[in-house]
Amino acid sequence: MYGAGIFYEDAANEVIDASYPKAAEESKEEIVSTPEIKVTQIEKGKAFIYEATVALKPEVTLGEYKGVEVKKAEAVVTDEDVENELTAARKKNGRLIDVEDGAIEDGDNTIIDFTGYIDDKTFDGGAGTDYPLVIGSHSFIEGFEDQLIGKKKGETCDVNVTFPAEYHADELAGKPAKFVVTIKEVKRNELPELNDEFASEASEFDTLDELKADIRKAAAQDAEGRQATEARDAFIAKLQEGLEIPVPKGVKAEMVEQQLKGVTADPANATKEQKAEAEETVEKELRDQMVLDVLAEKLDVKVSQADVFNFLASIAQQYGMDPNNFIQAIIKNGQLGSAVQEVGRSKGLLAGMRAVTFKSEGETLDLSAFLGEAAEDEEAESVEAASAAAAVADELASEE
Repeated sequence: MYGAGIFYEDAANEVIDASYPKAAEESKEEIVSTPEIKVTQIEKGKAFIYEATVALKPEVTLGEYKGVEVKKAEAVVTDEDVENELTAARKKNGRLIDVEDGAIEDGDNTIIDFTGYIDDKTFDGGAGTDYPLVIGSHSFIEGFEDQLIGKKKGETCDVNVTFPAEYHADELAGKPAKFVVTIKEVKRNELPELNDEFASEASEFDTLDELKADIRKAAAQDAEGRQATEARDAFIAKLQEGLEIPVPKGVKAEMVEQQLKGVTADPANATKEQKAEAEETVEKELRDQMVLDVLAEKLDVKVSQADVFNFLASIAQQYGMDPNNFIQAIIKNGQLGSAVQEVGRSKGLLAGMRAVTFKSEGETLDLSAFLGEAAEDEEAESVEAASAAAAVADELASEE
């Protein structure tokens, strides 16, 4: 029933699984990819020989960065920012009222029936009954919702659109279509009046002035946080200035595929735009990682067991999982090394940023709230280690 080949294959896999990790460790190389295995000799009575091709971490040499001034805009909160937050709060606390005779406006909630036609023929997925559609949500094909503005409840109208050239259904991509739409219901969000009564009902404050002051304070904190993020990005860009940083092709291909799985069921069917965006994201991520690895090494950053376990415990807490079980799962899945690496990058990043002067319009920015010792735990929750830990959390959650 089975030829000798199947037994050779099983035996080869066992030998490779047992020997490769040791060989990789003994090589003392910094391997950053899974191995591509090629069996060169597998015969009875002869030594088993295979080749493992891997990608190595490129060498990166940092320039001088200490004391370098990185200019970033000052965090400013405007009256418009406050008004926008108040408008959002009013919308959240508004009530939907029926629009019996008025014309549809942007933002209205509608219930529609629709049937689509291409070349006067219906097509799969082109019809719906009692479909809830918020005008301006862009949940339909471009131009569909705009053509309903001005129409009224009870009307039936034609909506003419063209499917995008990169539409997920190949048989519809780039084709013009007509939808016959019946508007069955129109509701509009009636916003509450902006006064002390609204403030007391929508918040913990008694007056509108108190609510505005709190919104301004929160907006200022958000702006400072964004400024710190911009400073971080500018610092990493400064580290990479003038450097040629080669990206390992094998690692890039693996990460791009993982990125695309987040936007489409089959990465092979991803659009050119999706592939280009994924490649750009992955290349930046890899370059940032390599530069931060070198920075951490240059600063002689030490990562303790407590650093890593605190990081993993914080991720477990976000997912409502037992920290001990989560950490054991990370170890079992071979992802502890990723966590160690990422915590090291984050600690090195913070230490490096503390050595840099950040200025805005000639004034030195105070980023101590974001670069202090307490910031390390917060900053560590990022990029690869966080995504790796989150993936395990999702996997464990699905098994429960």
